[in-house]
Amino acid sequence: MNNLEKSYAVLDDLRLPHGLYLASPSDDYHYVWLRDSFYEVLPYLTTDCTRYEDTYHRILDLFRDLEWKLDIHQSQRPGPQWQYIHARYDAHTLKELDMPWGHAQHDAVGAILFGIAEGERVGKTILRDFKDKEIVQKIVGYLECCRYWEDPDNGMWEEWREIHSSSVGAVVAGLQALDMQNIVDVPGWLIAKGRKTLMDMLPFESDTRPVDLAQLSLIYPYNILPRFIAETILERVEKKLLRERGVIRYQTDSYYSLIDDRGANPTVHLGKEAEWSFGLPWLSLCHLSLGDTEKAKYYLERTESIILPDGSLPELYFAGKEEWNGNTPLGWANAMHILAQETYSKTVTEEQITLF
Repeated sequence: MNNLEKSYAVLDDLRLPHGLYLASPSDDYHYVWLRDSFYEVLPYLTTDCTRYEDTYHRILDLFRDLEWKLDIHQSQRPGPQWQYIHARYDAHTLKELDMPWGHAQHDAVGAILFGIAEGERVGKTILRDFKDKEIVQKIVGYLECCRYWEDPDNGMWEEWREIHSSSVGAVVAGLQALDMQNIVDVPGWLIAKGRKTLMDMLPFESDTRPVDLAQLSLIYPYNILPRFIAETILERVEKKLLRERGVIRYQTDSYYSLIDDRGANPTVHLGKEAEWSFGLPWLSLCHLSLGDTEKAKYYLERTESIILPDGSLPELYFAGKEEWNGNTPLGWANAMHILAQETYSKTVTEEQITLF
C-alpha cells in the first residue's frame, strides 16, 4: 500500500461500530472527541460510501440523548465546564464521562454544525427527520444562550478559558453554513456578533496567544477570512510555529515539552515545544485554499517524510528529535494527510485541464 492507502487504513482501524472514531488507540486517547470525529470523517464528504452520514447520524443521536441539557441551556447560560456540551465521550457507550475536563469548547460545537451543513450541501442526507432538525435548532439556541462571541472557552487545545478567535470563527462558520443551506433558523445578528468579535481579535488567537496553530482552521476548512487576513495568519504560523517535523501549537506550550514541568514559568518551554505532525498537511491545505500549489506540494512532501512505515502519523514529535509520543496514530493527523493529498491531486489535475 502507498501512504494514502495506509492513512485510510488507519481511519478504518479507528472507526467504531457506532460510526464515530477513536482519537487514537492509546490509553490516554481511547475516547471519542466530537472535534476529532469531525476531522476524521471529512475525507468521506464527497465519496459514495455512507460513512459521512453514519457519523453524523450517530452524533445527532448523541445530541438527542442530551436534549435535556440543550433544553436547559436555551435560557440558562452554562457556568461550570460540566454544564457545557461535552467535547469527549466514552468510546463505546458515547455517554458523558464523570471526570473534570475542559468541556467549554465552542469550536467543537461549531465544527459539528459546519459538518452537518457541508453534508447537506453536497447532497447527503444528514437530517433524517424533523427531530434531527429540531435538535440542530436547539444547538443554535444553546450557542446563543452561551453568548459564544464573548464567552471564554477552553478552545481547541482544551486548556485555560479565554476567548479564542479559532473558537469564535468555528461557530461563525457553522452558523453561516447552516444559514446558507437554509437548514434551520439562524438569526443574522447571531452571526454578526461572532464576526465582529472575530475581526476585532484577528490576527491574534487570544489575549495570551498572539499566534496559534488552531487559527489555521479559519482558512481550512472554514474559509471565512478575507484573503489578506488569511495570508497574514498563515505567514505568522510559518514564521513563529513551524518546525522540522511539525508545527508547535503555540509558543511556550508545555504539553510534551522537553521540560517536564507544566507548572513552571511558561518561558522555560520556549524552544522546547512539541511539534504536531498534522500541522504540515494543514499548512498544505491552507496554501491550496489560497491557490498556491507549489507551497502545498512542499508541505505535502514534508508530511510524507514523517509518516511512519506502517502509515501512522504521530500526534507529535518531541522538539528537534525523531522521537514521537504514544498517541500514535492520531486519526486527525492521518485524515489531514488524506485531505491534503487528495485536494492537491485534484487541484493539479484541474490546472492541467485548464492549460489544455
